[in-house]
Amino acid sequence: MTKIVEKFAELPKFLRRPLWQWWHRKMNEYDSDNTAKFMNYGYESLNGGARPELKDEDEVDRYCIQLYDHVVNKADLKGKIVLEVGSGRGGGASYISRYYIPESYIGMDISKSSIKFCNNHYNADNLKFIHGIAESIPYEDNSFDFVVNVESARAYSDMQAFFNEVYRLLRPGGKLLLADMIYPHELENFNKRIDKAGFKRISEKDISSNVVAALDKDSERREHLINTKIPKFLRKSFKTFAGTVGTSRYNNFASGTFQYWSYMLEK
Repeated sequence: MTKIVEKFAELPKFLRRPLWQWWHRKMNEYDSDNTAKFMNYGYESLNGGARPELKDEDEVDRYCIQLYDHVVNKADLKGKIVLEVGSGRGGGASYISRYYIPESYIGMDISKSSIKFCNNHYNADNLKFIHGIAESIPYEDNSFDFVVNVESARAYSDMQAFFNEVYRLLRPGGKLLLADMIYPHELENFNKRIDKAGFKRISEKDISSNVVAALDKDSERREHLINTKIPKFLRKSFKTFAGTVGTSRYNNFASGTFQYWSYMLEK
């Protein structure tokens, strides 16, 4: 199972969707009280850089929140219409809808169990969650001001179709705010897909060091959650998925085998 987690995005395309849905069902089963609101690797500012001010109840998730904040903090989301593709357990959607005050924030995910889970756990007038597939998003052209995508695109069956869909959905001048892990040898093709869809790259940044710094500081919390919530036979796989210190996923980030990039892309 650990090897499957590590190489998920390299698995045959027909296996990725059912495996991802199974993983989410297990997450929702083992953590039914929504202690683990996030599934991303996190972000930490380096060299004394600014950190977002958080409410006391959000401090426990600081490093995961900071990744979302890094992705969106150069954009003006207030009063805007925003879609998140791959919203997972909904923590990022909840954070952005509360702190950045968009008019509407829609979290979309391939996992029906996660959509039910999120709609049961989050209650805000400007926030809702729907089921959908990244390569065929159920909205009209020019429907959104921003699309958010965090640690999701690399696992899609057809990444080019996803970029094309987002371009279709965005209004002129709208932006895709994206962060994902990428092997160095994949980076050129990743950027070619972005360009082929028609996007202008406003910013692109290697934030691998920031991700490793976050994992260093957040690893103990992640391990405690896994040891508390997850059956023993699955803990190693969950720790690899969570990138805790000493796992192959963490080591790949720390060594540069795996990189982590963030983008702001404009239609």
